[in-house]
Amino acid sequence: MLTKSDSYRELYDNFQWQIPETYNIAADICDKWVTGTTRRALVFEANDGRTEEYSFDDVRRESNKLANVFASKGITTGDRVAVLLPQHPMVAFAHLAAYRSGAIAVPLFTLFGPDALAFRLKDSGAKLIVTDSAGVQTLSTIRDSLPDLLHVLSVDSHVGSDSSSIDALMDVASDSFDTKRTHADDPALIIYTSGTTGDPKGALLPHRSMLGHMPGVEFSHDFLGRRGDLIWSPADWAWIGGLVDVLFAAWQVGVPVLARRFEKFDPELAARLLSKYSVRNVFMPPTALKLMRSLPSKQFAGVNLRSIASGGESLGEELQSWSEANFGVPINEFYGQTECNMTVSACSSLYGFKPGKIGRAAPGHCVEIIDKSGNIQPHGEIGDIAVLSPNPVMFLRYWNNERATAEKFLGDWLVTGDIGVMDEEGYITFVGRDDDVITSAGYRIGPGPIEDCLIAHPQVQLAAVVGKPDATRTQIVKAHVVLRPGLIPESGLAEELKEWVKIRLSKHEYPREIVFVDELPRTNTGKIIRRLLRD
Repeated sequence: MLTKSDSYRELYDNFQWQIPETYNIAADICDKWVTGTTRRALVFEANDGRTEEYSFDDVRRESNKLANVFASKGITTGDRVAVLLPQHPMVAFAHLAAYRSGAIAVPLFTLFGPDALAFRLKDSGAKLIVTDSAGVQTLSTIRDSLPDLLHVLSVDSHVGSDSSSIDALMDVASDSFDTKRTHADDPALIIYTSGTTGDPKGALLPHRSMLGHMPGVEFSHDFLGRRGDLIWSPADWAWIGGLVDVLFAAWQVGVPVLARRFEKFDPELAARLLSKYSVRNVFMPPTALKLMRSLPSKQFAGVNLRSIASGGESLGEELQSWSEANFGVPINEFYGQTECNMTVSACSSLYGFKPGKIGRAAPGHCVEIIDKSGNIQPHGEIGDIAVLSPNPVMFLRYWNNERATAEKFLGDWLVTGDIGVMDEEGYITFVGRDDDVITSAGYRIGPGPIEDCLIAHPQVQLAAVVGKPDATRTQIVKAHVVLRPGLIPESGLAEELKEWVKIRLSKHEYPREIVFVDELPRTNTGKIIRRLLRD
């Protein structure tokens, strides 16, 4: 989508969206690469080490078969099709089959418990679900509360009376299917946000959102689509980061994807995987990068990355320095959320990195810092990060939740709920979630810089900072610290860390209270749940 350029300003100013009236994700990310050749689309490594490869021709054939299976089960335009699987080829086939059918896909995380699954399936009104034997077992405990769920298809051969073998159905299905002629604004998928308060909200994304993602994705991988590119992410394909930002976006530009999902992220296994498959591009959540930072440099000897993208939390200068020292490439930090994703990104081959900044607006996106009345803030002033509508990447609405949809907008601005600052060159500093910002003695303090400073200490692996109520200062800064493996908090370490931040960052931002913990509460996407720490 982007033309390679040496000037950010030229690329941004000259960019124009070209969104066709009719557009279908399946046709765009798969069918245009089907040439009768063996152009590689997917490399799948199973838990036992077995490897399978699929070409784009294979992906179209299998997704066509599954679309015919869906049709035989009565799936038609607008029906919801749930997908409850880890990184697996069938996830891709199921999504493409849903889009070909004009249906709406509902990705679900395999670690969800019965209550979490029941809410999402009931709220979406899913008519069919594609899962495995573990999913079938969980569903058996809640099936009676899901009157809309008529069909359960399992990728495993051993199925009970409440499910059917998807392989058996696909074996007898035709590999020819006429993909529905969907409009760009037609709904394609519902992704339930992993919010920390209240019930999850289902963000309804249209087909056009795929195109809306691409400038930011291409930026974050220094123009993804170069010869030899192969991308992997530990992020689960139930979330927008793994599904759209990696799997779909890579296929949109013809880049093959490695599928391998560890039950629990293991930095050593991840390093081996990157070397074994000659991975060139990764999307690595900040928490995963911080865990990999604990490995000795020699374990990255066989890794030859061209681009590293990360987002979801502030990275900080310490991780950037570590990445350049160990991989020879900087981390391109990007920003967005399920409702309006990949709107801000760094692009190290195009413009320089600024410590503490998450990048600049990607081409096609107008991102500003606004006040509570919707006025654009002057450079250097703190405010809400907001994106101007209309925008191709923007969601249509929250499923079954008109009130929440209305609250997401302030005039023509989609308000992210995140606080930031923009400088005169358009670089944005992410301060934190609106409710994560700490007010102490009249200062507004973001947790990111303090956490970054703490993890720069040789004994610290992870840190989370929150505000603790205080009668004198309104709040004080309190830090929760996870030490590196094998270390225990020695006497005096807390005071040492306080001085470490005070000297390196600021006297008004240092944590006045520090507690050592074994782990930090995180969402299913790996983000720290600071609300639980505040509680």
